[in-house]
Amino acid sequence: MAFDKAKVLKAAEKSLSQGKISAAIKEYRQIVDNDADDLTTLNMLGDLYVRSGKNEEAVSCFERIAEHYSAQQFNLKAIAMYKKIERIRTRDPIIAYKLAELYATQGLVHDARAQYLVVADAYTRSGDNKKTLDVLHKIADLDPNNTDIRLKLADGYVKENMRREAADAYIQAANRLHQTGAQEKALDAYSKALQLVRDDREALRGMLEAHIARGTADEAAEVLERAVEGKEDDPELVSMLARAHLEAEDPQGAERATSLLMAQDSGKYTEFLPVTRLYLKLGEVDETIRILSTIIERMLAGREERELLEIVNQVLDRNPDHVAALRMLVRIHWWQRDMDALRSSLERLAESAEASELIDEERYALTQLVRLAPDEQRYLDRLNLLGGLQDDSPEDFPAHAEDETAGGVPQFETFAVVQDEIEQPEAISYEFETNAADPFETNAAEVFETNAADAFETNAPSSGNFSDPTASFADLNEDASQGATPVVATETSSDDGSRMETIMRQELESVDFYIAQGYSDIAVDTLEMLERQFGSHPDIQARRDKLPAAGAQPVAEAPAVFEFGGVEEVPVTRVDEGIAFNEEAAYAALAGETSEVREQPPVAPVTPVAAPIAARVASGIDAGLAELFEEFRVAEEGDDVREDYETHYNMGTAYKEMDLIDEAIQEFQTAAGLVKPGDGTSRFLQCCNLLGHCFVQKGMPEAAVIWFKKGLSAPGHSEDEYQALRYELGAAYEQLGDLKQAREFYTEVYGVDVSYREVADKLSQLKGK
Repeated sequence: MAFDKAKVLKAAEKSLSQGKISAAIKEYRQIVDNDADDLTTLNMLGDLYVRSGKNEEAVSCFERIAEHYSAQQFNLKAIAMYKKIERIRTRDPIIAYKLAELYATQGLVHDARAQYLVVADAYTRSGDNKKTLDVLHKIADLDPNNTDIRLKLADGYVKENMRREAADAYIQAANRLHQTGAQEKALDAYSKALQLVRDDREALRGMLEAHIARGTADEAAEVLERAVEGKEDDPELVSMLARAHLEAEDPQGAERATSLLMAQDSGKYTEFLPVTRLYLKLGEVDETIRILSTIIERMLAGREERELLEIVNQVLDRNPDHVAALRMLVRIHWWQRDMDALRSSLERLAESAEASELIDEERYALTQLVRLAPDEQRYLDRLNLLGGLQDDSPEDFPAHAEDETAGGVPQFETFAVVQDEIEQPEAISYEFETNAADPFETNAAEVFETNAADAFETNAPSSGNFSDPTASFADLNEDASQGATPVVATETSSDDGSRMETIMRQELESVDFYIAQGYSDIAVDTLEMLERQFGSHPDIQARRDKLPAAGAQPVAEAPAVFEFGGVEEVPVTRVDEGIAFNEEAAYAALAGETSEVREQPPVAPVTPVAAPIAARVASGIDAGLAELFEEFRVAEEGDDVREDYETHYNMGTAYKEMDLIDEAIQEFQTAAGLVKPGDGTSRFLQCCNLLGHCFVQKGMPEAAVIWFKKGLSAPGHSEDEYQALRYELGAAYEQLGDLKQAREFYTEVYGVDVSYREVADKLSQLKGK
């Protein structure tokens, strides 16, 4: 027999009108079972389950509707349904997480943060600080401009030895600080990130930009020199180093770094151009020409003679008689086949060579001039005085301009400048030697093994080299878990000994960082692992002497678990029966990963503001995490976030559709507060109208009258809109029992339109009363 939905629905409504809730539930259940897409009936069924005290059945109905809306990306309607569930399951972390994600999607920061705190509270109760920090990270992401919160979050990650997460949080905070011009704080955050992950590229780039903005690029260069050590084949790192030296106006350092880039890719010869410009800026024209001489042929072959010519002319602007620069100018014009410019540059070269008593250079220039302009007797006369044509000239220009395309193009290496004070550079090898006076011809490996290595040893910050000992930690933990015998460093080869010494030094620098930041427990763990690997060592003992005495650390009981959205299991520690599930209890449970309890010194009297933190510390909570959680809670309670009108208006509409009248009123009131009555839109009037209807639905006609009147007094709207409000005012007064006022408004409506919404019948009914 076919299912007759209309008949069943009629029976359900009849049972409901007679107050037979159980019978109505049975009928509505049939409809839902036969029509899974009838969300209206499913919602009504859930409401009836609530009235009959069957909360779990009600939640099942509401969850189906919420998940459907969420899947269809009707986020506001999904929020409204989850709010109905939240009334039944107060502070349920699963529902709170779903609400938080939906609120975040809609940009409702304040509401999202409140729900995330409920989730963090659940993790806190279980003693799972790492997952608590992950949720707090989500809260921090809601307000990326709050760098203080993110820095505290990073400190919390460090406490849990979550190095990668801590570094990311420091970098995010540092990036924002750099954008706002707080370079000192940004550099401090970048430094902490690099201490955790030595060669993090984003941190290194940010650190470089912050130092440049601060005018201390030389300090960035020192850090990058250490980062490049052993990674000279990394073009990204070396490029950052070159830029740091350029910004620090250190042409020698920039030249060394650029040479490393050229050693990997000879096509990067243009990277030398900023170096030449820096030399030129500092007045070192000889160095400028020296570098150009090594790349001129590549630049000419790449048709980049214009930029080359620009730099050469700038050299000649500073020193018009610079013979090497004039010789290069001749080479460029010959490549361009510009005979007029070539002749002019040869004349300048001849004059400068004569003034400098460089006979060979003058003979060379005159020889080419005679061939270019054989009719010019003065060139030949001067040349004869110097001994005649230069027979062994390595290149010959055509005797006449019309012959300029004949023959091959001479190479610049043959343009040798005979000048005592200028040493002709050899062909570039792009390697470093230890000669610091000529860094362009130095050997990269030796430089970084001597100068940079020495600088690393002597100038490394006390907080530690930017090392990442994660891999060695993993090895040590694995050895410990297998009961491995402690390894004592012994003398093997010199390379092995040096490597082991480097590893221990890096680990000890990490320990220095932990001690400086107050993370004694991590420092102790690291020192114990170092002793297992290297045995007793004076440096290890020296760090131990800096540590305070540790207290007892009992192990917490195994926590229970609850399913998180059907996917993830979240441990939950059982608390005393009868204690409410709230954030205050969360603070009292916020301890180490094993709920460590440490002896605390007597707590001094505190102010009311500091009392919550002090109470939690006294209960055995880690002070840093307790303070972090308190920061988030205070931010949630005191935040005055003003979202946009549309979000709140749409949210209120969704709540109203789901019969969540209190929530709808709150959203409409917020939306009304974000707009003005006379702003040229109907937004304020719409809020007034809907608020009036909500209060009527709640049985509060007095409040409804207030909002209808506010809408009626708003200027600039159509007569139809005002007519609707007058009718609603009449209905509200009628519900209130004020028949005189009701009759007045109905009469006003009737006077404008006698057929409006059966207003004539309303007046007849009131007259009879």
